[in-house]
Amino acid sequence: MQGSTAVGNTVNSDRSATGNGSAGESGDRPRVVVAEDEALIRLDLVELLEEQGYEVVGQAGDGEEAVALATELEPDLVVMDVKMPKMDGITAADKIAEDRICAVVMLTAFSQRDLIERAREAGAMAYVVKPFDASDVVPAIEIAMARFAEIRAVEDEVSDLEERLESRKVVDQAKGILQTSLGLTEPEAFRWIQKTAMDLRKSMREVAQGVIAHDGGRDRSKR
Repeated sequence: MQGSTAVGNTVNSDRSATGNGSAGESGDRPRVVVAEDEALIRLDLVELLEEQGYEVVGQAGDGEEAVALATELEPDLVVMDVKMPKMDGITAADKIAEDRICAVVMLTAFSQRDLIERAREAGAMAYVVKPFDASDVVPAIEIAMARFAEIRAVEDEVSDLEERLESRKVVDQAKGILQTSLGLTEPEAFRWIQKTAMDLRKSMREVAQGVIAHDGGRDRSKR
């Protein structure tokens, strides 16, 4: 078993936040498009996902088809191989992320750092290294979907693209501070910011800036 990794964060550090049960145990079944050019691997992955409670709504054998299905079906997630004909998975992931359609998890037989970085820059939230099993795929999916939901929530507060990017940076910085100071997981830190913003009727960016300012003041008081 090769294991799975959130792009930029290890899966193990977040498993407690995403839960140990399958997707079918709570709420509606997440809708997934599977994109993999090797038919046997694709069928195995579809079977694995359905056994874990996900609803596979589409299957693609190349990157172009993956983008088309994601655009048409608007799933919750696309699980996509890096190496595919017509359009590689990273390019397809970039197009899906650009349109903010859904979360993306990459499948790869390669574990080079440059590939991971390319996947992250393309908008993939996590990757899974082949060969894989449910214990690899499910945590990666849950982390990717949670991270995508966070980004959508932050970006929904503002319409300007540059402001969206800046808001995401500020919220990410505040999450890191809360994880360290309060011992929270990343999803818990985001929920803290989100709830505080609702309670105070402020934007998440304003709350995050308050967290950063408070942390900076605390650091100065220690000197």
